[in-house]
Amino acid sequence: MVTRTQPEKKPSITVLRNGPYRVEGVEDIKNSDGQNLPLQPITMLCRCGASKRKPFCDGSHTRIGFVGDKDQGRTKGQTNEYAGHQITIVDNTDVCCRDRSCITELPQVFETCDPNAASPEEIMKTIRKCPSGALTYKIGGEHCQDFGREPAMTITRNGPIRVVGGICLNDEMGSKPACEEHYTLCRCGGSRNKPFCDGTHADIGFRDDGD
Repeated sequence: MVTRTQPEKKPSITVLRNGPYRVEGVEDIKNSDGQNLPLQPITMLCRCGASKRKPFCDGSHTRIGFVGDKDQGRTKGQTNEYAGHQITIVDNTDVCCRDRSCITELPQVFETCDPNAASPEEIMKTIRKCPSGALTYKIGGEHCQDFGREPAMTITRNGPIRVVGGICLNDEMGSKPACEEHYTLCRCGGSRNKPFCDGTHADIGFRDDGD
């Protein structure tokens, strides 16, 4: 008798319309304190912002009438490229989550969009800290946006879900991350660019004391 092994299920996140995130096959999910969440075959994570069991869904999206679509009236961002002598910075403003690590790390580069104001190594190191995929870079014509990390998710304090490692995002509304290797997902319920974070959590004072 030949025993056939089941193919390994790839890690995935499914955006349920007007509902939570359905997470499957992700073995590394941490809260904002760096602690592992209880590992489940399927984990339902809140994205409406109203759950009393954050980061887990408790069905509050139904109670509040949560609408998980993008805001059709939002102004869509654009992608700009800033070419330097050795490196080109690619800036996709449409998916920026306003993390501001770029401004904090290298203001002389990212406040003025000047890729010659620091070394390529410094710029690459800073861009790799951009959680949303808004910032990437090109060297020698190659677009570098896959940083080779293992699949993992982090529930940030009072902020979005950070996803790395190429976890597949399934959204019946057709949303695709700018970088498949890493992106940030809204969980305050207020982003105009759902399911992606656009920094609205800071504007509305989103609090998550349960993580």
